[in-house]
Amino acid sequence: MATTDQDEVDRIVDDWERERPDLDFAPLQVFSRVGRLSKLLDRARRQAFERSELESWEFDVLSALRRAGSPFRLPPKALLAQTLVSSGTMTNRIDRLVSRGFVTRQTDPHDGRGILVEMTPAGLTRVDAAITRLVDAEAELLAGLPSAEQRRLAALLRKLSLGFV
Repeated sequence: MATTDQDEVDRIVDDWERERPDLDFAPLQVFSRVGRLSKLLDRARRQAFERSELESWEFDVLSALRRAGSPFRLPPKALLAQTLVSSGTMTNRIDRLVSRGFVTRQTDPHDGRGILVEMTPAGLTRVDAAITRLVDAEAELLAGLPSAEQRRLAALLRKLSLGFV
């Protein structure tokens, strides 16, 4: 490649193409960049959550409750489905969020044997601050792309990810 806009992946692929011209390195061009961007995104997310004094798993649970809308409550089974953890892990997470004052357990009014996890005002304040910081951090990561290219990239990534479902 002869452009000055080369990144580390271009240099790696150039080396591989020189050493193994028999292989098609197009997948490496895509997934090496996705992997590198994933590391940057993880760092940005950790920083956004740390600034809001949340662990990433706390954000996951609180954001599921926040997205449910007022009164910000869900049964543990719905939280399991959205966070993809085991029931034992979810019980532990709910316990820890209760101890931090971010959620409470309520008896389900439609099923006296069931419970609902409800976000407290403190949890709402914390998750709203975290999502604001996260969106700002992610927007900064995408600042080099015009809006139209961001939408195109999102559409391509959606198309690719649907192939894995």
